[in-house]
Amino acid sequence: MRPRSIRGRLTLLSVVCALVILIPMAAVMSTVISQMFADVAWHDTQQQAILIAAAIRGGSLPHVVTPTVPGVDLVQVVAPDGRVLAASPAARNKPPISVARPAPNDPLLDLQTCSNAEPGCLRYSALRVDPRADSPIVLAARRTSTTLSTGFVDAIVAAQATVLVSCVAGLTWAVTGRILQPVNAIRSELAKITFSDLSHRIAEPAGDDEICRLIRTLNQTLLRLETATHQQRRFVADASHELRTPVAGLRVKLEEAQMHPRDIDVNGLVEHTLNDVLRLQAILADMLMLASLESSAERKRQRVDLAALTRAELKGRAHTPPIRSSLEDGVTVAGVPSQLSRMLTNLLDNAQRHARHVVDIEVHRDSDSALVTVCDDGPGIAEADRERIFERFTRLDTARSRGHGGTGLGLAIVSDVVHAHAGTILVGESVHGGSRFDVRFPLLTDAP
Repeated sequence: MRPRSIRGRLTLLSVVCALVILIPMAAVMSTVISQMFADVAWHDTQQQAILIAAAIRGGSLPHVVTPTVPGVDLVQVVAPDGRVLAASPAARNKPPISVARPAPNDPLLDLQTCSNAEPGCLRYSALRVDPRADSPIVLAARRTSTTLSTGFVDAIVAAQATVLVSCVAGLTWAVTGRILQPVNAIRSELAKITFSDLSHRIAEPAGDDEICRLIRTLNQTLLRLETATHQQRRFVADASHELRTPVAGLRVKLEEAQMHPRDIDVNGLVEHTLNDVLRLQAILADMLMLASLESSAERKRQRVDLAALTRAELKGRAHTPPIRSSLEDGVTVAGVPSQLSRMLTNLLDNAQRHARHVVDIEVHRDSDSALVTVCDDGPGIAEADRERIFERFTRLDTARSRGHGGTGLGLAIVSDVVHAHAGTILVGESVHGGSRFDVRFPLLTDAP
């Protein structure tokens, strides 16, 4: 069953990796150690057998053989018929150690056996004295301790591998627990944050590791979320206030008409009611425009000639006060025509609303940018207010009153359209003393 926690999965993965590495290593190690012990034992028995065979070939075959190699105390000289011709004191009056007879072309055999209850497990060498058919066989053996047996070596190696795997599992569990401890703290801190209070932040530890960067990113996300939520709440409150005014006016006029139907000027009532409805419609249209700009759905972009778009906008517009234009053809950008047209409409509406005598609009290239400039000779905008005017439902005391007919959303829409098209907008003072809006977009050039 797959562990549910990352800590458990990492620990299981480390154990599996350790097993994949250690099992083959343990098998090789067990084989090498067992072979090493066997080689040491057989080296001694070979040496003893060679000495006895040399003595036999020299004509010396005592009835009692005296071993000279330490540890090899079982020596027998066996005739072809199985009779023991000579033996060491430890092997006297005992049956032959083995019935093995090396072939003339392979006179030396290294063997092991545990078939004899007495003297037990043995490693021995069987050496043919000479190639003749009646050649005696020299058997030299040494007892093999159970601690050196293959099974015991395998058990020791397996136990070591088990201890290593356990250590790897414990170490991985401890290390991952320490690494993931900040994650648990982050989870606990995030659980305390609610939609009603987004001001809480996660404590940022010192350092620049992955956890620290994660915490900083989360805090930045929380800040953006808090800012967006604050703006949304303020927008809802402002929208409610802005909609309440024309709705309240409508209600008062209609209630008055209901109470005093004979004293009401119907034409005046209709005119005032229509004005309030038009204001409601304008506010709702601007709110829908802002909502569409904030939508995550990407509108299809196309090539837009800003000069042609501006001419189309000027063609259907009342020139009071007059609008002077300087338009350079071929200044194209990638954008949504309806949104760019709305941007021009709002900029010109704003300029005409506050201009005294004239409004200027220019479209031309400026290096690798398309520049749209709208100027007026109105009262201008104080430097301290040049950022604030792009906030929703913001009206300056002297220039942004309801008497001017604005909804308070026009420049907010302009700002959102500009930023949606990767552009910038700056506010300054025009040569006429009024306001100047400089809008820049990346210039669209033909691919080579």
